[in-house]
Amino acid sequence: MKAIVIEQYGGKDQLIEKDVPEPEIKQDQVLVELHATSINPIDWKLREGYLKEKLDFDFPIILGWDAAGVIKKTGSAVQNFNVGDRVFARPETTRNGTYAEYVAVDEYLLSRLPESISFEEAAAVPLAGLTAWQCLVDFSDVSKGDHVLIHAGSGGVGHFAIQIAKAFGATVSATASGKNKEWVEKLGVDRFINYKDEDFSEVLSDVDIVLDTMGGQIQEKSYEVLKEGGRMPSIVQPPNEDTASKHGVKAGFVWLEPDGDKLSKLADLMVEEKIKPVIGHQFDFNEVGLQEAHELSETHHAKGKIVIPITS
Repeated sequence: MKAIVIEQYGGKDQLIEKDVPEPEIKQDQVLVELHATSINPIDWKLREGYLKEKLDFDFPIILGWDAAGVIKKTGSAVQNFNVGDRVFARPETTRNGTYAEYVAVDEYLLSRLPESISFEEAAAVPLAGLTAWQCLVDFSDVSKGDHVLIHAGSGGVGHFAIQIAKAFGATVSATASGKNKEWVEKLGVDRFINYKDEDFSEVLSDVDIVLDTMGGQIQEKSYEVLKEGGRMPSIVQPPNEDTASKHGVKAGFVWLEPDGDKLSKLADLMVEEKIKPVIGHQFDFNEVGLQEAHELSETHHAKGKIVIPITS
């Protein structure tokens, strides 16, 4: 099968196109023919070697964490899915990711893909959407009436977080650059903050939840706007426990735990038109396309999600 792999850590030029064996499935797995995948910052961070101590993969590595496609084979123990089912998932990958024509996926990670959702839209959801869900719902217990601040609301995780918070009845503030103001506000943002012109810590207060997607000084200043008892999940940097305790807030680092049932809840919200992935960019499924996609992702200025169509 065709795949885009890396054979050593390094820059985007390490992404090369190769013919590799089709994955073998275990009894509790299915083989998915991929129709689309997407790019996430973890892809190029792993490619550069930043995560080699946390994710000890063997080369060659097929990157990619988002799968959308059709089941081609099922293991003997698979009970709830059949050949031909449209599905999407965030697979558990150790070396065989989703920059490929096929991927093996554990049954418990699968979600059915409603006919009203395209493969490209579905591929945009798993890692970023589940991360936003886990931060806001699982960690922060977001509820109606909460005031939620989303940093980098125009990003992959951020734009899902805005929509999830609104679906739960929260008031949402979001930071982004001015060029993204119009489309971010269309997601339902109540207070848009152009981070180049305004300091969020000077215009907000009594916030219930801050989703930290930036770390560093942004994370530190976020404590200033949180009310006592507030929550701050971070997806980039473990918050300092002493600082959180000093401000009387719950803060913690969230590392995604993939879950097919939660992905199904996101699918339901998509069918109800409460969530819609914003696909800002698409690239071809070849080494040049993936290199260009990584280059864009590394700028931190991609609009919404970067999607790679694989087969139609």
